[in-house]
Amino acid sequence: MRNRPCLTRDDAQRIIAAARAEAEANGWPVTIAVADDGGHLLALERLDGCPAASAYIAPEKARAAALGRRETRIYEEMINAGRVSFLSVPVLQGMLEGGIPVLVDGQLAGSVGVSGVKAAEDGQIACAGIAALGLGA
Repeated sequence: MRNRPCLTRDDAQRIIAAARAEAEANGWPVTIAVADDGGHLLALERLDGCPAASAYIAPEKARAAALGRRETRIYEEMINAGRVSFLSVPVLQGMLEGGIPVLVDGQLAGSVGVSGVKAAEDGQIACAGIAALGLGA
């Protein structure tokens, strides 16, 4: 049997708090979603002034990052490079930058999805949230 890391409620709240602090420090109204390793939502926070659609997009980015075990930026780059058939992949709907997997010793523990501002800024906020866990590189 294998043992593997998983995000706890406290981990999810730490991620949300750090991501919110990064967003607020930059004046970015976003939605922040934290998911487990199966892409199931653990926590969600929508900041004041955030576009309504981001409340749907952020959890999908988190889900796509968890199920694919990679940053959603990679999917967006693949599609933009011409592999549009990838849009037909079942279940993955958040294939836009801003979804980041949480890896612990190479194992997926969960993911973070952020939506509401420019793609790179969404990713920056997600990374700031994950950094609060102190996992290192």
